[in-house]
Amino acid sequence: MKGRVIVLDQIAGRDAAALVVDGVLQDLAVDPVGDAPLPGAIFRGIVDRPMKGQGGVFVKLPDGQSGFLRQVSGLAPGQAVLVQLTGAAEPGKALPVSTRILFKSQFAIITPGAPGRNISRRIRDEDLRADLAALAEAGMEGAAADLGLILRSACETADEAEIAEDILAMRDLATAVLADIKGGPELLVEGASAHEQAWRDWTDPAPDEVAEGAGSFADHGVAELLDDLLSPRITLPGGGHAYIEPTRALVAVDVNTGNDTTPAAALKANIATARDLPRQLRLRGLGGQVVVDFAPMPKKDRAVLDQVLRAAFKGEASETSLSGWTNLGLYELVRKRDRLPLAELIGAAP
Repeated sequence: MKGRVIVLDQIAGRDAAALVVDGVLQDLAVDPVGDAPLPGAIFRGIVDRPMKGQGGVFVKLPDGQSGFLRQVSGLAPGQAVLVQLTGAAEPGKALPVSTRILFKSQFAIITPGAPGRNISRRIRDEDLRADLAALAEAGMEGAAADLGLILRSACETADEAEIAEDILAMRDLATAVLADIKGGPELLVEGASAHEQAWRDWTDPAPDEVAEGAGSFADHGVAELLDDLLSPRITLPGGGHAYIEPTRALVAVDVNTGNDTTPAAALKANIATARDLPRQLRLRGLGGQVVVDFAPMPKKDRAVLDQVLRAAFKGEASETSLSGWTNLGLYELVRKRDRLPLAELIGAAP
């Protein structure tokens, strides 16, 4: 399957979307089970008890739910606060929320508290940038001074009227939500479903095909790709392989050269794993502390692997900290948990 394909279907009765590029699954979105809120949802919450040892506070959310807000100051118990859901929570834990709220559409992102008019760096045509800057100024005229705007790279091929409409819609939504601070816990803006997320975030560059409807995953080979992700074993080019196995404390990655006995076998297997590791963690929904046991190689080759890892994780949306090598020769990194594990999403009942 060549080209860029967006596939929209369902898993266990819930919306699911897959982005496949040249036969390789690049991204996946699956709606959570039951009535769990969708990432990106915006709430009015009530500040609950502080957790000084953990550097945050609990926030009361609607329907008896609880959120956890990290690294905050100046909030008092009982105070109303606007928060946005930033990811999924493990069973029994509070939902991760943030006071850094974004109003995102296909072409525009409104950034409260971060004023300015910004255009995606991927748009390099100076004339187009000037036209978009004019659209941004016109669309934000009369808006609150602390409302910022980012025009996304999808604007490069979009119609000016569509962009202007998107800016106005997001600006008006942000203005209304930010003014709705009085009252008890309430859901103010629904998060984007898996299908909505695909249309909003995956259509730049434009897909070669959009397949939707029951059976689309099977017809386009997505079902087989998901089966591969449910297996801990990853086949590497050149005969090597790796295993990704989550435990309660961390995610363990083990790299092996397989039948390749050439002098460069270890470095080749390690580089292949490093390049694919961000995609594997993202699609499998794995985060937290990740420990990689690379195939044995000379210490002088670590510098090469460091460069490959930095380049591989550079474009990742999820916050990742590359901690480096331990005394035992293991590599450690920490990735934000922004999704539920794939095995839980696919195996969950509707």
